[in-house]
Amino acid sequence: MAQTSPPLSPILKPSSQHPAQPLLSQTSPRTSRASPAFQTSPSLLSSSDLPPSWEEVLCDVCLGEGRPKAVKSCLVCLTSYCEEHLKSHAARFTKHKLMEPVANMEDRMCPKHERLLELFCKRDQTCVCVLCTETDHRAHYTVPVEREWTEKKAHLKRTEIDVQQMIQDRVKKVEEINNSVQLNKASAQKEIEESMHVFSELVSSIQKTQAELVLAIEEKQRQMERWAEGFITELEHEIAELKRRNSDLEHVARTDHIHFLKSFPALSTPPSVKNWSETSVPTDMCVGMIRRSVSKLEATISEMIRKLAESEIQKILKYTVDITLDPDTANPWLQLSQDRHQVKHHGAWQDLPDHPDRFDTVVIVLGREGFTAGRHYWEVQVGDKDDWYLGVAKSSVNRKGRISVSTTQGYWALAMKKGQGYRVSTSPPILLHLDPKPKRVGVYVDYEEGQVSFYDISTQTHIYTFTDTFTEKILPFFYLYCCDKASDTIAICPVNGKSLIKQS
Repeated sequence: MAQTSPPLSPILKPSSQHPAQPLLSQTSPRTSRASPAFQTSPSLLSSSDLPPSWEEVLCDVCLGEGRPKAVKSCLVCLTSYCEEHLKSHAARFTKHKLMEPVANMEDRMCPKHERLLELFCKRDQTCVCVLCTETDHRAHYTVPVEREWTEKKAHLKRTEIDVQQMIQDRVKKVEEINNSVQLNKASAQKEIEESMHVFSELVSSIQKTQAELVLAIEEKQRQMERWAEGFITELEHEIAELKRRNSDLEHVARTDHIHFLKSFPALSTPPSVKNWSETSVPTDMCVGMIRRSVSKLEATISEMIRKLAESEIQKILKYTVDITLDPDTANPWLQLSQDRHQVKHHGAWQDLPDHPDRFDTVVIVLGREGFTAGRHYWEVQVGDKDDWYLGVAKSSVNRKGRISVSTTQGYWALAMKKGQGYRVSTSPPILLHLDPKPKRVGVYVDYEEGQVSFYDISTQTHIYTFTDTFTEKILPFFYLYCCDKASDTIAICPVNGKSLIKQS
């Protein structure tokens, strides 16, 4: 018994209205101009799934080499037609749906029901056929693929605009970095020239001081030689006198009694000479001269350092930021100003919400703005207050209970402790002798270099610099104690009229 062919799909079954057409060959060249409405789910689509857009869709009816390009594809016949065959097709099948030529028409068919993928399931984000809505996708919200394509295309356009903006932002950032590199190169060259000038001055000063010291030592030596020569001349004169007296004494001793007795009064007493027992010539005439010369050099170096500190402060002013205090971290003894730029000891406990970031025991408040990169500078007016800390702290520092303010606990700070003077929060603390007392302190942070520096703005001098490694966000911090009495404020100040950089 002869085998019968399996029944054809209603869409593919040959009839007077639907002639059989050859299926698309998988080896036939196709383009990617397929409508997105008939592509697979966006979540499954990758760049490797997209055929090259520069390939052409060829007519499936024409045979042999040099087949012409297709101008339309039929969604019913699943065939692409050149202009000539399209006329024939359009004349016979006026109700067939045509579209721009696309490749792989068989991919537009539902593999389960062999029906055209005309709908898009919103729930499962995939293309489905009409029969799918009666089975696997029953009661799912579906829309025509054309509508979904329009929405997705609009979304894709917005994404394209966003990507283009990201490209522009990054191109601009590349230009900015390249410009910064050039500026850094120029700045480095300027620093090299300045360092050569500074060290040339220093070497010149050292050489001048050394030359003056050598001259002074040589003059001291000549002075000692003249002094010694004077002693020697005087001693030689006395020796000659004493030798004459000795000769006279020997002569008188050999004379007769009468002559001896007559000469005795003049020769019986020792000659009048200088007492040389306390006289000596020191072998070290230059004691302290080198130290005094180096001390003069130290004063010169200190003046150079002062001028360099002034220049350093002027350079870091451009990194000025606007620091505000975070009320959620403020200890209940502390009162913040409305603009969050001042803090004072209130003198009484305030009933504040028990925020997890709040310091509940130690009178500390942190800045709202934190740093994870870059350079930052701000100034704080401390006035005549005698019990405070200021600097930066790790964002992860403990906020509850007793706290030790030190680098080992994540604090890099300058402090004034009543009765103990100034110190920095190293472990153990390093005491500082600051005179005059700083009333306005500049704080400079370079996150990448792990540097925290403090400056006395009134005298334009450098106080101290920490060098460490930062591995997390750091925050400005302030400690103000006043023995349960109301105190004057510590204020974050505008910096010499500089426009402040608002921290995000």
